[in-house]
Order: sequence, then structure tokens, then C-alpha cells
Amino acid sequence: MRAARLIKLVLLLQNRESMTAAELARELEVSERTVSRDVLALSEAGVPVYADRGRAGGYRLIGGYRTRLTGLGRTEAETLFLSGVPSALREMGLDDAASAARLKVSAALRPELRDAADGAAQRFHLDAPGWWQEPTTPELLPAVAEAVWDDRRIGVRYRRKDTEVVRELEPYGLVLKAGVWYLAARAGADLRVYRVDRFTAVEPRAERFDRPPDFDLPRFWAERADEFARSLLRERVVLRLTPAGARRLPYVTERAAGREAVAAAGDPDEQGRVTVSLPVESLEVAYEQLLALGPEAEVLRPAALRERFARAAARAAALYGGTGAATD
Repeated sequence: MRAARLIKLVLLLQNRESMTAAELARELEVSERTVSRDVLALSEAGVPVYADRGRAGGYRLIGGYRTRLTGLGRTEAETLFLSGVPSALREMGLDDAASAARLKVSAALRPELRDAADGAAQRFHLDAPGWWQEPTTPELLPAVAEAVWDDRRIGVRYRRKDTEVVRELEPYGLVLKAGVWYLAARAGADLRVYRVDRFTAVEPRAERFDRPPDFDLPRFWAERADEFARSLLRERVVLRLTPAGARRLPYVTERAAGREAVAAAGDPDEQGRVTVSLPVESLEVAYEQLLALGPEAEVLRPAALRERFARAAARAAALYGGTGAATD
């Protein structure tokens, strides 16, 4: 542990002209006293660390000293490609490896390029979780992630509705979707998707599995996500849409279904309205979604949903009609 910290300290000083004891302590997650002891140990080992005294002082390397300890380890190299999602790295327990990888890459760059990483980080950031929800880290995610990295079989207990099932899995890959972690894994002959927060136990096995060379995680996820979204659309409603309603429909319903419904519509009537047949998850969900279109959408069928919208329109008219409120 201390050897890794000393290497990181040297790389930090190599990448920056000077750092105070407080800055080093914050980066290394140790006390300033520990930083002082580490600097002394480096000096005794022949690393030319110089301490600038005074209020604005700090530590720096002198004489153009360059360490050759810039070779990336396998884990560091792999996690470097995930460094655009820092929250995901933390949740999988890979934050330290990514930090070491970034330092080593920075140390290998020419001095005039060494601020490139900071410049990019200040301009681009990926925030994976969705709005209006509190993201939670599954307790067993690090164990699952380690098995994914090692191609190691795992035995799991998985919560499904009101029961728990036991499975032996070959974990192929992890996906973070809107703040929720999913595992793509083979169970017997089937390749399935599991929510990581529903695992109640994860036991790594001694044996590893052979990953199929043609497995493509992004393609697999895209196909399964599309299948899942379509499997939810079990009801169908018929709408008459204004041009504005037709434009907005994909943004208030399942996007692909909305676009396909509008594309399949016939010719507009004399008022420019089109009639579409839209697959929806349920009539309750359709009611909540289509309310956002207001007068830009008229429900034609089913009759029960049309009647519900008529009642909602009557309540809105009673609320706003004849109140003498200011108009635009």
C-alpha cells in the first residue's frame, strides 16, 4: 500500500510544478504528517523532492527528474476507458485504478499537453442517473464487477417478485441504464438480463468460463432493450392529432412507437389532423402520457379512455372557464 502511494506522490509532483502538503494529503487521502514522512522516504531513496519553505511553499521535483514508472497495468488500462463515468467507477470499486491510470498517462505526455485531461474534464461530464430519483449503489455490485472482469462463474440468489431463486451464472457484462445496474449473463443455455440490486447473495466460483469471441455487449443491450420496451406495449389506442400533436407524440410516449405510429398515419384531414394507432403499456399509462398533449390530441378509441379524457376536459373547462382570468 505504501509503495503504491509513494509512486502516486512522485507522479503527482511530476505532473505539476509544485504542490502543497495539504494538496498532496487530499489527493493521497492521508494526513499532512504522512506526506512529510513519505517525502523524507523518497529523498532517502534518491528521488530529488525539494521542499519550498514559507507561506506559499510546497513540494516539487528538481533537476528535471522523470520517473519511468508510467507503464499501465491491465486493470488500469481497462478502467481508463471507463473514466468518463466516475460515479460508475466508484460503485464498481475501480476508482483507485482509474486514478492511477490517468496519472500514468499524464506523466507520459509532453509538458505542454499535460493539462489536456483537466481541460477535457472541465468541458465534458457524463451524469448517468436520471432526474428525480435517488441513485442507490447495489451492495453486491463490486463482487459482480470483479467476476465480470475475471470471467469467473458466480452463484447467486436473485429476488423475483415474492420469491428468491438460485442461479449459476456466467457474467458477461454490466450496463448502467438511468442509474440502474443490469448484468448480462448466461444461465444454462440462455443469455439473460438481471437487475443487480435484486441480487441478495453473490458467490464467486473457482472456475472461469470462456467468453464468446463474438459477444458484443452494446449490440446485445440495444436489442434486448428494444425487445423489452416493445413487450410492455400490450394495449392500443387510436388518436386524432394536430400537426403539433404529431410532432410531440414521440416525446411523451415510447419514442420508437410514437414515431412509427405517426409515420404509418394516412393523409391529414382538411384541418391538417392525422389519425394514428398507437401501442401503449396500459390505458392508465396512456392517460398520464397523453394528458401532456392537451388539445393537440383527441382520443377516438377505446371508448373508456375517450370518456375519461372527456371528463378531464370538462373539469378543466369548469376550472378555467368564466373566471375572468387574464389572457395572453
